[in-house]
Amino acid sequence: MIKFGTDGWRAIMAEEFTFAGVRKVAAAIAKHVNAHGGAQRGIVIGYDTRFLSERFADAAATVLLGKGIRVLRTVRDTPTPVVAHAVRDTGAFGAIMITASHNPPEYNGIKFIPEYAGPASPEITAEIERFLGDLGDAEGDHKEGSAAPAPNLQPEALDPKDHYLTHMRTLVDTAAIAKAGLPLFYDAMYATGRGYLDALLSDANLTVLHTNRDPLFGGGMPEPKEEFLSELTARVVETHGFGMATDGDADRFGIIDSSGAYITPNQLIALLLYYLVEYRGFKGVVARTVATTHLIDRIAALYGLPVRETPVGFKYIGESMRKEQVIIGGEESGGLSILGHLPEKDGILACALAAEMHAVVGKPLTAILADLAQKVGPVYSRRIDLHLDNERKNALIERIKTAPPANPAGLAVLDVKTIDGVKLILSRNSWVLVRPSGTEPLVRIYIESETPELLENLITTMKQFAAN
Repeated sequence: MIKFGTDGWRAIMAEEFTFAGVRKVAAAIAKHVNAHGGAQRGIVIGYDTRFLSERFADAAATVLLGKGIRVLRTVRDTPTPVVAHAVRDTGAFGAIMITASHNPPEYNGIKFIPEYAGPASPEITAEIERFLGDLGDAEGDHKEGSAAPAPNLQPEALDPKDHYLTHMRTLVDTAAIAKAGLPLFYDAMYATGRGYLDALLSDANLTVLHTNRDPLFGGGMPEPKEEFLSELTARVVETHGFGMATDGDADRFGIIDSSGAYITPNQLIALLLYYLVEYRGFKGVVARTVATTHLIDRIAALYGLPVRETPVGFKYIGESMRKEQVIIGGEESGGLSILGHLPEKDGILACALAAEMHAVVGKPLTAILADLAQKVGPVYSRRIDLHLDNERKNALIERIKTAPPANPAGLAVLDVKTIDGVKLILSRNSWVLVRPSGTEPLVRIYIESETPELLENLITTMKQFAAN
């Protein structure tokens, strides 16, 4: 059964993710487009560097054209944030993005990006899923897939790069980055970010790694986590430079500081909040997911800024950005956007802003973090994943809802939140979130505290609670 997750449908190619499946999803999206009168405005179709992604994009285009819907197809593999920007730039009704983001090479997927240029809301996703349920098994395969395009409709070639980069130059001080002369390194991870971040920072002292398209991503995963950035880290340490990376569709980021330290998404979102307010004079509110660091809250309090807490998933951050002047919205899994940009996460933007902050402040990011710790106190965060079958997973969530630990690691429970999973707000600037995966037999436990010792004690306590 095709089911949309946090951000679209992803599955293993040839097993579940097939041409028939893609055509069926495209047929459901076509029903959504036509139900809302979006055919003439059209749909942008983009794709990543995965195996057969452009062929899947063409299959989706054929279905849409057969339903009388205008199609604007990108001329090459394209980052998700660039496709989202193209929706806004062209006035399209939305976009289909063929990508499995940071997943392993054997996966592929489909995202639908509505006209507001951000992740599809739960309401839009639910409507598309209802249309999917209405389609017969044959529809989307031979019947829907072979529908002849209307005589006057053919895919229109779209190159969104220049307009996207022009917009990015209004958000990033590329001159300051170039002037600093810091050796910069960008790991494109064999994926769609190549030709974008390096083009944006073309005047800087930049070296780019892994720029060839490789559907196997060099034998690894296109995920910019510390364990997949060893070559980037080595180059940074060798030159005392600065490292940047983007994932498979360039909506997530990875940052390596001058010392070779990996800057976590939690840390970068907090750092950029400080930078945008203190150095750029941004005003507004801050948005973060329930699983994202409260260091953001402490910095926001320093400047008297409200914080909006959302469920996990950038679609909720994007919703907040569409409603209010959000200075920065972010999630601990590696997505962020800022005021003046799209309600969509953008790893290219995150990397460029991190380089700008280093250049303008004139300090490594670890040094800026240390300065912030002096102002608002230190923060230590960890996530642990527990692989549990669905029965044990559901039992654990029910138990923490009805009978949470009374004094975990000796800390008082000040509040219990159930916006997404179960979050215990504890004394001494500590908290624990227990959240089940919606797609895997997995429970994620997020833990944060003010000392390393408290953090370790909380980890031990929560592991023991889960094991009982």
